[in-house]
Amino acid sequence: MKVFLIDADNLSASNWIEEAFNSLEATEGTFAVRRAYGSADNLKGLSQTMLSWAIRPFVNLALTKNTTDVALAVDAMELACQTPKPSVIAIGSGDADFLPLVVRLRERGIRVICVSERTKMASEAAHAYDSILYVGKEVTSVRTQVATSGPAKKAATKKAVIKTVAAEPVVAQVTKKVPAKKATTPAKSSAKAEVTLEQILKAAPTLRTGQKQPLGDIVKDLHHAKLIGKSAASTKLFKKFPDNFELTPEKQPNQIRYQAA
Repeated sequence: MKVFLIDADNLSASNWIEEAFNSLEATEGTFAVRRAYGSADNLKGLSQTMLSWAIRPFVNLALTKNTTDVALAVDAMELACQTPKPSVIAIGSGDADFLPLVVRLRERGIRVICVSERTKMASEAAHAYDSILYVGKEVTSVRTQVATSGPAKKAATKKAVIKTVAAEPVVAQVTKKVPAKKATTPAKSSAKAEVTLEQILKAAPTLRTGQKQPLGDIVKDLHHAKLIGKSAASTKLFKKFPDNFELTPEKQPNQIRYQAA
């Protein structure tokens, strides 16, 4: 038996889940158990995908603290204790919160696969999984990267070296023609440039769904894209676009929704 458990508050885009199923079933075969855990808003946005792939939805309790990770972990351990136990469990989330769960599943002899969008993968959790499948742009699998060796790897290395060497003369020519003062001026102006709405949506593509998103997850995406500093108040940035972002609740917001102006 193979199991795919999706944290829909993290792996929250329909196209990501479509890619995940297509890739997993092409390499692993059919997944008998398919479940998605998340808030009512996120699961509603995935309704067509869940219908297409026959995924059972598990709606989160309406609490101030996110309970999705705990609900998924409890079900994963319950399935792992069944007889016969699953041979493979795929977890659709890059959160580091699942690291203790992954360790326990592997101790029971279960192969564990992580499915994550590249920018949402926690680096400290990557080595715990047997393999990682990235979805979204530049889809690739860690297992494929590790397997690359021998002539293919040497050829790739040579190609990279050739590109680097070819680029050096161009850089040298530009340096000669452009005075040092002019080269430093754009760097200063770009550092002070205002963050645009398009940059926010590119860094946090789940906002485009128009569904409410956990504010903490969106802030993580903006930190990763270096659009805001770790100590900066994220609400100030969103309040610059009052026609595009709705923050709830008003006093201590923990949810955000994007709407086209």
